[in-house]
Amino acid sequence: MRVGTFVLAAQFPGQGHSEALHRAVRSAEVAEEAGLDSVWLAEHHFVPYGVCPSAVTLAALLLGRTRRIRVGTAVSVLPTAHPVALGEQAALLHIASGGRFTLGVGRGGPWVDLEVFAAGLEAYERHFPESLDVLLRWLRQDRVGADGERHRFREVAVVPRPDELIDGASAPETVLACTSPKSVRLAAERGLPMLLGMHCGDEDKAEITALWRREALAAGHAPEEVARIAERHVSAGVVQIADHAADAVETLLKAMPGWLRQGLGAHVTVDGRHRSMRDPHAYTELLCGLHPVGTPRLAADRLAATSERTGIRRFALLAEGSGQLAATEENVRRLGAEVLPLLR
Repeated sequence: MRVGTFVLAAQFPGQGHSEALHRAVRSAEVAEEAGLDSVWLAEHHFVPYGVCPSAVTLAALLLGRTRRIRVGTAVSVLPTAHPVALGEQAALLHIASGGRFTLGVGRGGPWVDLEVFAAGLEAYERHFPESLDVLLRWLRQDRVGADGERHRFREVAVVPRPDELIDGASAPETVLACTSPKSVRLAAERGLPMLLGMHCGDEDKAEITALWRREALAAGHAPEEVARIAERHVSAGVVQIADHAADAVETLLKAMPGWLRQGLGAHVTVDGRHRSMRDPHAYTELLCGLHPVGTPRLAADRLAATSERTGIRRFALLAEGSGQLAATEENVRRLGAEVLPLLR
């Protein structure tokens, strides 16, 4: 089992952007010191839910500041990026870091980002599979051209080539964020592991991983390949460690609803479509009940139970739910010092 942190660079009420980003960087540095396996970086635009607009840029900084830990994007939003540009960046980080970079990609949402970056709603609603295929070919081939509906360009050389990594994997690991059966099928057909959101419980994630396996086999992937890829699925969640479970829950209930109300409420749809928002307090309570929030033993038991029920072996856990730098650092250190030994 491999446990890492999920870093949103969340801007809590009363905080500035620099405070949120400083906490994000420090929590990642502490994650390596604490012996965690990975750091996963979120990407958002124009909202205080997360103030990191470029997960690959922050990943580059953290890969330079660390020596062992794996750094991944969770996720880089593909509809507002050109797949070749993202592929070039991924290959660069993969090679320069000695193979410690993971590229997580996703479809994002129907947000105003699509207007600002001149991507258009079609990039979100129809063209995501095409963009994903261009990206994957860029990461796996030495020359790539495109003649699709969205991407058309003459064949060009892939520079730098991911397989130029000395004594390492031939391409950067790529995972796909999945929030619907359609995206699960897309991941299965392309032979990609999934990143599953923190709003899902074990039962939902077990159904999703079962669907992925059926679709991967139906797409012609060999059973041994399917089993190997399935070991790389990632489950996102929330973590808060305390001596008493009630204290851990109280910490999150005091801080997270205000951040969720402010952050999620700031999203603007590109076409004015109606969207509903979860009740922030009820959502925080849900997360506390689903994830490792409580004593070290309770946290370890919940992670082990999720792994047993779903088959998922990798976790990306949001540790900044208190909104405070010192508390976040302590939370990450306790996760490494008091929870990981129970899992091993």
